[in-house]
Amino acid sequence: MNFIQTSVHDRVAAVTVDRPDALNAMNPSVLKELTTHIQSAIDNTDVRVIVLTGRGDKAFIAGADIKEMSQMSTKEAYSFGQLGKKLADTIEQSPKPVIAAVNGFALGGGCEISLACHFRFASEKAKFAQPEVKLGIIPGWGGTQRLPRIVGKGIATELIIGGHMIDAKEAHRIGLVNRVFSSDALLEETNAFAQLIIKNGPQAIAESLRCINESSNRTLSDGLSHEVNSFAQLFSTEETKEGLTAFVEKRPAHFR
Repeated sequence: MNFIQTSVHDRVAAVTVDRPDALNAMNPSVLKELTTHIQSAIDNTDVRVIVLTGRGDKAFIAGADIKEMSQMSTKEAYSFGQLGKKLADTIEQSPKPVIAAVNGFALGGGCEISLACHFRFASEKAKFAQPEVKLGIIPGWGGTQRLPRIVGKGIATELIIGGHMIDAKEAHRIGLVNRVFSSDALLEETNAFAQLIIKNGPQAIAESLRCINESSNRTLSDGLSHEVNSFAQLFSTEETKEGLTAFVEKRPAHFR
């Protein structure tokens, strides 16, 4: 059975986790399938932006399938963790923006998958948590690494070792989500912002994402040097020439 659905409209790939009876929870098969769909959207030349969401009105991704995890050996847990890591890395390293449209529960691995997205829009019904400590484990798909980079060490520590759930309003206050919309408006508003992105240069977007991602692995000095080099290199591309010329000529830019 297929648990991931992808549709493409107006250059936006909508990737939907379609397992509502299990609150869109992740097991090894679903992780592999989702990674394949995300990579296919990245490789699709007709796609400029990817929107990741969950089917139904209860859950974005309610985390890992705990019933399956409860039977795992250390070796199996490591393999499962590697599958989650591969998915999160594929999302984060995408040269095309990946937006999480969080429509409900984003718990544990679901929260971690949203953290790997380039930014998060949430419905007012969204709930976030890293509750792994309640199960005697820790986040294994990037929670201890990405969450502090997004909300700061202190708040991330509070969420991870507290294991408590927060609502969309609080998630917005701490910077975990970028915007909050009504449930009915979430996908419409997310797609509207995707269309705003599509008007911009695809190479410039990809290079921006790469520089932003690499900033946490560099000193400020190294990061600034890398940024100015990437800035200059774009001047050899047709995209940059078109963007600058269009501005001077007071017309819309036509990016390929």
